[in-house]
Amino acid sequence: MGLKSGTVRVAVVQAASVIMDKEGTLRKIEQLTEQAAGEGAKIVLFPEAFIPCYPRGLSFGSIVGSRTQAGRKDWARYYRNSIDVPGAETGYLGALAAAHEIYLSIGVIEREGGTLYCTLLYFGPDGSLLAKHRKLKPTGSERLIWGEGDGSTLSAVETPWGVMGGLICWENYMPLARTAIYSQNPSIYLAPTADQREGWQCSMRHIALEGRCFVLSCNQFVTKDMYPEDLEGYSELKNQPDIMSRGGSAVIDPLGNYVAGPVWDQEEILLADLDMEQVIEARYDFDVMGHYSRPDVLSLLVNEEEKRGVEYSGETAPLDWECFCDGEE
Repeated sequence: MGLKSGTVRVAVVQAASVIMDKEGTLRKIEQLTEQAAGEGAKIVLFPEAFIPCYPRGLSFGSIVGSRTQAGRKDWARYYRNSIDVPGAETGYLGALAAAHEIYLSIGVIEREGGTLYCTLLYFGPDGSLLAKHRKLKPTGSERLIWGEGDGSTLSAVETPWGVMGGLICWENYMPLARTAIYSQNPSIYLAPTADQREGWQCSMRHIALEGRCFVLSCNQFVTKDMYPEDLEGYSELKNQPDIMSRGGSAVIDPLGNYVAGPVWDQEEILLADLDMEQVIEARYDFDVMGHYSRPDVLSLLVNEEEKRGVEYSGETAPLDWECFCDGEE
């Protein structure tokens, strides 16, 4: 399928969750989405783990060899404020996308069974949940609170302006994961993150150049006083800086130039008008999965099967109750 032309306004929302408060965060999402759509945005992106929060600075009472009861209580609170996919909250978010006729992408903490996943959701302008992507490899201490995704959710969606897909935070440092996304020919690459370092900007500009696509990088701006004081692990925050996440959200064009941002040290909605003709022009001399690839030398196998802990083979024969009761009433 060929690349699309046209212009689309996008909004990258640099803001903080209402930390550990799912309902409060949903109300904030509604306000910010209405503001972005009111400015003409047709694609709106929120940061990683926006519902219910990215729990920066919290240990959940874990050290090698033991966990504390207080940490378990904080994790249970995190679990209760996470969401089912699909569920009531995805219905709410879908209705929000439909009300404003936008593509809405947002990082959430998804719960399934007793496990939490760091997930990116894609909603269409008709309100449908188009796709989700679960983070393949949580980073560092994230591995204690989130499970791993699998290849079945390396998702991308079609829009009138081309394919939109992406990865979450440090997945973007995984060359083969990027290749799997590039194979879907994205014109708009989403990178919700919690990385506030200057070096992250280098990676985002590299991905724009490598994928010859627009990159939307979205982070939170978070201060210590936003945390609820009744957290069991609240005392752990005393050594944290007042500004716990500086942001750094940005929009970058297919030749690695900033279109908007980066924005630091404040909440802000970044707006940018993307001329999709620039993607076509940029592919003239570099198309990572097209004329610049060498599949005869280098190739990637992606396992798209859903990972399950238990597999059932064949059909279970129905029980013959008569053989148990030997024909008796």
